[in-house]
Amino acid sequence: MANIKSPSLRAAKKYDVYGIGNALVDMEFEVGIDYLQKAGIEKGLMTLVDENRQSEIINTLHGIQHKRSCGGSAANTMIAISQFGGRSFYSCKVASDETGDFYFKDLMDNGVETNLSTSSLEPGITGKCIVLITPDADRTMNTFLGITQTLSTKELIEENIKNSEYVYIEGYLVASPTGKEAAVKAKLLAETHQIKTALTFSDVNMVNYFSEGLQEIIGRGVDLLFCNEAEALAYTKASTIEAAAVILKKIAKTFAITLGPKGAFVFDGEHDVYVVTTPVEAVDTNGAGDLFAGAFLYALNANLSYTEAAKLGCSASSLLVTQFGARLRREQVLEVKSRLL
Repeated sequence: MANIKSPSLRAAKKYDVYGIGNALVDMEFEVGIDYLQKAGIEKGLMTLVDENRQSEIINTLHGIQHKRSCGGSAANTMIAISQFGGRSFYSCKVASDETGDFYFKDLMDNGVETNLSTSSLEPGITGKCIVLITPDADRTMNTFLGITQTLSTKELIEENIKNSEYVYIEGYLVASPTGKEAAVKAKLLAETHQIKTALTFSDVNMVNYFSEGLQEIIGRGVDLLFCNEAEALAYTKASTIEAAAVILKKIAKTFAITLGPKGAFVFDGEHDVYVVTTPVEAVDTNGAGDLFAGAFLYALNANLSYTEAAKLGCSASSLLVTQFGARLRREQVLEVKSRLL
């Protein structure tokens, strides 16, 4: 059994991870690939759209809709940390509308503390993300950011950053000027208080279209980087994961590259490690990378090795993709933990 820290041995920090990212209510639909073609939607990517375009897409959808949930990449990761037994805090922004009230309640119900409160919400429209799942298990997202586009340094709580083991930054923030500013400030505050920093690239479109902004967030480097294979190759302009890893080591002390059904490639600061995952029949890959990061961060804070953390992340993600939705049920989390911990 892995050597998990007991509460008495844990570092005296209030939170394992302080996350910052976009607050989006996810609405997931099953559709055919032909629908994406007819609707002019680029498959497999996250595309930012305005409210009218999102409404237009919703009005043309005739697929199966699954329940809505509070989401956003970093939110999914913070929820995963909480489900595994860690302590997470999430800085984000929603509006004082029904969707915002739903988001706040869902976040709290999942054990994540937040800067949000019902009395502090501003007028506006809470962000929403249409997640389109095709029969090949690929996820395509069309996102209207709404009020989260104005997330800024005002949503940061320095005292809670100071009282965290890690600050986790969502790469999607780079698409908003104020969001990018908040990400840069959060990283600076973390470094000032000697808190470890983690960044996820989030989506290959963020790498392709906002690479300079990502470099600004990275600054002198991060302690831990999360990305998938496509993002790693796009950022480094390398042709292989091994070549990409050489370049990523210049900006990240450690990193984890998810490889889909092939598992993960991890650098623990000294050694490169391939972690192979068990083959499964995937139906929905939405949220798999977010869950991997959450399980990975939980494991590191539980004093597990990078290899053990990657195994936990791969096991959790492999289970997630066999069902619809971006998070595991609590009993499934316990199942994953019992197998590996």
